[in-house]
Amino acid sequence: MTIPTADRKFRRSPKAPLLPQKRDDNERVEAGFDGASFSGAVFNLSTTIVGAGIMALPATVKQLGLIPGLIMIVLGAVLTESSIDMILRFTRASKTSSYSGLVGDSFGGPGRNLLQVCVVVNNLGMLVVYMIIIGDVLSGTWSGGVHHSGVMEEWFGQRWWTARFSLLLFTTLSVLAPLISFKRVDSLRYTSALSVGLAVVFVAIIAGVAIVKLIEGGVGFPRLMPKLEDQASFWKLFTTIPILVTAYICHHNIHPIENELVDPNQMKSIVRTSLTFCSSVYVATSFFGVLLFGDQTLDDVLANFDGDLGIPYSSFLDDIVRVSYGLHLMLVFPIVFFSLRLNLDGLLFPYAIPIAFDNRRFYSVTAALMGFIFSGANFIPSIWDAFQFTGATAAISVGFIFPAAVALRDTHGIATKKDRLISWVMILLAVSSSTVAISSDIYSFFL
Repeated sequence: MTIPTADRKFRRSPKAPLLPQKRDDNERVEAGFDGASFSGAVFNLSTTIVGAGIMALPATVKQLGLIPGLIMIVLGAVLTESSIDMILRFTRASKTSSYSGLVGDSFGGPGRNLLQVCVVVNNLGMLVVYMIIIGDVLSGTWSGGVHHSGVMEEWFGQRWWTARFSLLLFTTLSVLAPLISFKRVDSLRYTSALSVGLAVVFVAIIAGVAIVKLIEGGVGFPRLMPKLEDQASFWKLFTTIPILVTAYICHHNIHPIENELVDPNQMKSIVRTSLTFCSSVYVATSFFGVLLFGDQTLDDVLANFDGDLGIPYSSFLDDIVRVSYGLHLMLVFPIVFFSLRLNLDGLLFPYAIPIAFDNRRFYSVTAALMGFIFSGANFIPSIWDAFQFTGATAAISVGFIFPAAVALRDTHGIATKKDRLISWVMILLAVSSSTVAISSDIYSFFL
């Protein structure tokens, strides 16, 4: 990807897109790239959504009860679609082409910088969680004083090269590093398609095992409503809300995907298709996961797949589930990393040329971020803690507070009464749930 030498002399405004747009009559279009397709965009957006959240949702539904839990999953999808729809409409009105540009149009430089900080914090937290799960799958994890073995430990025993650090280092260098080196999000469409397929394989296996055991009478029907034993158990219910919110966060990749489309007007349909697919996957995984494991469902449901499932070929199915989902997360990683790098670069170098045109800056930022994520993955022991932290702070801001604030500010006078009502609902839900979640975390920490 190159641009004329003369163009490199001009540093962009912070309101300009963080990446060069595909469709612009005044700019060159990258040779050999005619725009992203509908299916490629659906795969990329679905991959952004279906990440590690799917692994924490069964434990969330177990805690909330089946009926409230599944309702909350669907409600999360509805609210996410509303927030993205507002982002798209207000982006067109403001004539910007990035999320940070939209917020900057409404709230100026401080608002833009705050959004970029939230995206960076949220995506860093998410990617650390992804790497933790990859380490759990390959090397194993501890939960409640019990060691759940990883596939590499089971296959080859405990050796130096099956240790978590060694396996994560190898994965980072051989798989993640090449994938995060692409400068266009559409370049990830094939790996995103494979990632979505692997998630479907996971859902199909967990559903099949649960149905077989249900027919054989090996499982009981899950609890329909939450189990409230005392005041602490009641407040603990609210800690599940950030996890539900985090499961649908994809707002940071909306503009990079839209900017590369052949027809940007397809974006609304792409969002609806992706959210419908992802919510279906979430509902199926949560229902069958709780049905299969009941009260034994762990915070990271993958850890449940290291023992006897009570059916033939149990060990083989355990390995397929864990390996397929570990590979899925490796393929999710680069598409979340894509917007992380863009927003960090926009925060640190707001007037520089787009990072895609500066190889030195591109690879320096990439290496620094990967080093931070790799280090973080070796020091955050619980997926639940990581999700509660990012979900209760940055993710809720990126997904709900900023879209609602833009609609309420309404600098271009296009907000409807419905927009304002939905915006207030999103802000109230976001602020109240995150406040209660953080308070509950602090309360639990000192017990």
